[in-house]
Amino acid sequence: MTGDERRKSGANRHDAEPAFVLHSYPFRETSLVVELFTRNAGRIAAVAKGARRPKSALRGVLLAFQPLLVSWSGKGELQTLMRAEWDGPYHPLKGLSLLCGFYLNELLLKLLPRHDEHEHLFETYAQTLQALGPHDEPSGVLRSFEQRLLRELGYAMTLDRDIESGQPIAAEERYTYIVERGPVSRTSDRETNGVELLGQTLLDMQSGDYTRALTQQQSKALMRVLINHYLGDQVLHTRQLLRDLQAL
Repeated sequence: MTGDERRKSGANRHDAEPAFVLHSYPFRETSLVVELFTRNAGRIAAVAKGARRPKSALRGVLLAFQPLLVSWSGKGELQTLMRAEWDGPYHPLKGLSLLCGFYLNELLLKLLPRHDEHEHLFETYAQTLQALGPHDEPSGVLRSFEQRLLRELGYAMTLDRDIESGQPIAAEERYTYIVERGPVSRTSDRETNGVELLGQTLLDMQSGDYTRALTQQQSKALMRVLINHYLGDQVLHTRQLLRDLQAL
């Protein structure tokens, strides 16, 4: 596929765009509405006409976690999917990794506005799916994706310094992480509400090192509070499933 073939063709048509299926549901008698995360157009919703028919070319293609090339056209919130094809081998997720993949998809569906381009987040999502497969303990993979997602949405976390004193984080010191602000040393005279954690945890999160059990535990608690804050009244159903398995 050439670069010319992958570029937008006309004001309301997109051809051969890299994409992943986040979710799909029946539409009318034989069609589907497919929520797609595309590299160059962000999250879109498109009608896949006739996709539920037994002989539809789309029936076995629109699978979650499968790299795709998709073409669509239209205006407004609901587009028309014209074509979809696999863009590389399909390595299905299994067991816990499968649930984690659905958790990533639900995060994108509920936090990512439609039609906002996030090319770097798209690449991070693709890499995260690949990383989930061989991991028996996926917490570090999930935490890294959550951090990147918040950063892409404009909610970057401060992990390297005390937001009040400006001093670098000390590994042995204890901090309170204040939502929408950052970490404050617990030696401060002022009472603060937030998530209590060790400086080493913040430094580990900054460097992407989740090998320590305490870092896994405290980073999970912190990210849960932050994600809940930005979700507002929305509920993550996959998180409850993972919590039941004591994995998230």
